[in-house]
Amino acid sequence: MPGFFFPHNNMTELNGKEDCKLAEGKIHKKKQKAFGADLKNYLKCMVPHIESGIKTSNSRNIMLSAEEVIQWSQSLEKLLASQSGQSVFREFLKSEFSEENIEFWLACEDYKKTKSDHLHDKAERIYEEFVQSDAIKQINIDYQMREATAKRAQDPTHTSFDEAQKTVYILMERDSYPRFLKSKAYLNLLNQLQTNTSK
Repeated sequence: MPGFFFPHNNMTELNGKEDCKLAEGKIHKKKQKAFGADLKNYLKCMVPHIESGIKTSNSRNIMLSAEEVIQWSQSLEKLLASQSGQSVFREFLKSEFSEENIEFWLACEDYKKTKSDHLHDKAERIYEEFVQSDAIKQINIDYQMREATAKRAQDPTHTSFDEAQKTVYILMERDSYPRFLKSKAYLNLLNQLQTNTSK
């Protein structure tokens, strides 16, 4: 049976590569565990805070009431107008593997407020992340709209993504939003807030 001959220095190089792969594997596992733990902690923190009042990044207390959560059921617009509503809806979309829709919608909202000298960079980022055909978080729009949006993004204005954003909004409104209102996440939250209010 033929054997393989490795000069000594190549062997150590191979061992080095193997060690690197092992180390990378461990780091990857740690990252996965850390991500899982982060998500667990986020959800643990999020649910009680949503019920009793969210601590926002600028450390103001936003009290979430049953009334506000009931308002979310009136329209998607009202849901997205609320920071807490955005967070809860985003978590729901993550569970359905369609969070790219709200992320794109929020990116477009941010884009509209961008100063003109930063438009080009942001347009490029949004296009690469959500619009191009092999985008990581590709949104569900047809070929014509994808092409039209690509053209507008090359010579960006504040309205470059408006049509695509409207399409994604309608998609969420007709598809994900009704399911969200029937979801355990929404109904449990509403139930807990109403129970807290009646105490």
